[in-house]
Amino acid sequence: MATAQGFKPLPQSNVPSTTSHQPTTAQRAPQQLRTPSNRKTIYDRNLNRTRTAELSRASFAYLFSEMVSCAQKRVTGIQDLERRLNEQGYPLGLRLLPLLLYREPARTSVRPNRILPLLQFIHGPLWRHLFGRTADAIEHSSSANNEYMISDNEPLVNQYISVPKEMNQLNCAAYVAGIIEGVCDGCGLKAAVSAHNGGTEMWPGKTVFLIRYEEGVVEREGLLEGKK
Repeated sequence: MATAQGFKPLPQSNVPSTTSHQPTTAQRAPQQLRTPSNRKTIYDRNLNRTRTAELSRASFAYLFSEMVSCAQKRVTGIQDLERRLNEQGYPLGLRLLPLLLYREPARTSVRPNRILPLLQFIHGPLWRHLFGRTADAIEHSSSANNEYMISDNEPLVNQYISVPKEMNQLNCAAYVAGIIEGVCDGCGLKAAVSAHNGGTEMWPGKTVFLIRYEEGVVEREGLLEGKK
């Protein structure tokens, strides 16, 4: 048998057998998930344990800025970027709704099924959970029966974001608008929520969250009002 110059074939007895019966990685039994010594996992933790826990603003600012940077990749414009932020917040709203209802007192832990109680829930418990305070105002549009507005004079999500001049219409509170939309949809009151700059001389960073309910929701609300 021809061999390369300077190399000799190994004796067959020293060549490892290809029919070894040692178990391969794929054949080994999968490792069990590690659990603490008390045999409890995160799923055994009381949901009220972190009820009053707070996240440092530095951590939040870093995480949210990374989220905005990630959403900014391959976007076609400001509206596309706000849409991506909205989509990131939407699942969080769906999950926060049952958690906050669970933490409410038994007499008030009812899923809102009317527009006004839902807006009060967003203005109060949801805002306190997210930002440690209530929202600043709830308003009903005078021009459209299905439009409501929730105002925040100093949105936390905008305090650590530097917006370029060419993107001055961008409002990163679109992420919070997605959370509100998820809560509305979780209650069965379908709505489209968007964030708009509403700065004033006193509150230059003011944001208005426009909640536009579907026509079916408004019609149902009118029928329920008529039954009173």
